[in-house]
Amino acid sequence: MAFLRRPFSSLALLAHCCFWALPPVSALQERGRPGLADFERKGDRRPASSEGNEPAGPSVWDGDDVDSGLSAELPVGAFDEAAAAASFFQPAEVTPGLLMGAAAAPSFRGPGNNDTRRNKELPILLWWSGSLFPHFPGDTERLDCPRSSCLSTKNRRVRLQRRTRALLFYGTDFRAYEAPLPRLPHQTWALFHEESPMNNYLLSHRPGIALFNYTATFRRESDYPLSLQWLPDLAYLRRRPAFSLAEKERWRRRPRREGGLAPVLYAQSHCDVPSDRDRYVRELMKYIPVDSYGKCLNNREFPSMRLRDTSTATTEDSEFMTFISKYKFHLAMENAICHDYMTEKLWRPMHVGAVPIYRGSPSVRDWMPNDHSIILIDDFESPKELAEYIDFLDRNPDEYLKYLEYKNPGGFTNQFLIDNMERREWGVNDMTLPNYLNGFECFVCDRENARINAEKDHKRTHGKLPAPEPHIAQFTHMGCPPPAPGYGNIEDIPAGDSWKEMWLQDYWQSLDQGEALTAMIHHNESQQGKFWDYMHKVFLKRTGQN
Repeated sequence: MAFLRRPFSSLALLAHCCFWALPPVSALQERGRPGLADFERKGDRRPASSEGNEPAGPSVWDGDDVDSGLSAELPVGAFDEAAAAASFFQPAEVTPGLLMGAAAAPSFRGPGNNDTRRNKELPILLWWSGSLFPHFPGDTERLDCPRSSCLSTKNRRVRLQRRTRALLFYGTDFRAYEAPLPRLPHQTWALFHEESPMNNYLLSHRPGIALFNYTATFRRESDYPLSLQWLPDLAYLRRRPAFSLAEKERWRRRPRREGGLAPVLYAQSHCDVPSDRDRYVRELMKYIPVDSYGKCLNNREFPSMRLRDTSTATTEDSEFMTFISKYKFHLAMENAICHDYMTEKLWRPMHVGAVPIYRGSPSVRDWMPNDHSIILIDDFESPKELAEYIDFLDRNPDEYLKYLEYKNPGGFTNQFLIDNMERREWGVNDMTLPNYLNGFECFVCDRENARINAEKDHKRTHGKLPAPEPHIAQFTHMGCPPPAPGYGNIEDIPAGDSWKEMWLQDYWQSLDQGEALTAMIHHNESQQGKFWDYMHKVFLKRTGQN
């Protein structure tokens, strides 16, 4: 059955649900527990909610008995610098794409951390997406964060522990039909998602994002923003171009058979993406020359076999960077449209001294070094009008060079960009700062310890001090719009078009999945296999058949 979604569907299943972690654990008490002799302590099971199937409120941890019955500590591995250097998390020059600059680093004690608790007394953070666990070797590490300490682990056997206070998920890997159920009332869910919205449209709908308590996404509104993840520092933008405008003009004037270049570069490796960029570029090509490299709309080959390897084009590879520096304009089009989703497609042309012709984040101007750094596709009525403007700049060097003034002394006039870079708590290829994985981990650790302390105070004062308020991720922490045609109207796209068939269905079906999982959590379901039954119920409700 195809679960097609029409716009403006009801979100009634989610209405005003406030939770730290939704369902009671009565079902767990019937099913028993895995053997956790090394980790379990007495009194670990939680009482069922007094509200039947309604979401349980934040559980209160009785800190007075934190040591009781604990037979052993989680094993904590020592930091092995050599192992880290050989690990998955490497600077961008080594590992392309994912987690630019996320080299593993040992825990560090922040100036406000006076936590003297032993490991067996610390709250546990469980990386449910174990492939992102940012510590090596072993599967457990003590975190000494800016304000408090925790244990971090990827060992799923500790999920049912009372001390396990947060589950950390990677958005690209999160699937509604694989979510750990039942959801325990004392545990928060934390989302890390720095990649494209297209990787998981579940997170762009209210029911999907509201499953989480803490977020680290590319949106500035998220709890731990990653908006500038692809910008190492401001010096990256200030770098002088490898080639002067005069040198670029010489390549422009050469005949194509002698290596002459078009004014515009388009390099891509993924076709039929949600932004539908190829449809726009195909129309633009009718009005101005574009050298298109890669798998889609290809009309030119890279000069070496090495560059034809698409993985090279996702790195700071010196040969690739030198080659693209020869072009005056780069088509910089993200694979999906969403506020603050900005990747190397934007920053790389600016780094090498080209002018980006950009479509992606609608709010991209907020992040630019000045008010004339890029050309926005959506400022033009048509590809033809855009082509005419590019041609004007191509023929007028003084006008073209205005787009590179930010590279001159005093060229940065956007205080918002400067302030955000200065306030950023994590670094890219900067070993003096944590990478954003470790940074988010410590953010969650400090928040959870603060919540534990508030719960203790609430109990100690017999309710005179309030229990901690629930913290729920908001729609603006992701909230990406449905895919739209790159050029023209959706009504003009014929049936059977691969983009139309794939991405619109995926976007709206993801909303159904978010509603289904939310309903499962509210009903305290413990069997993942029932997910598709809930999907069917959502479908029937939406179509008025129940």
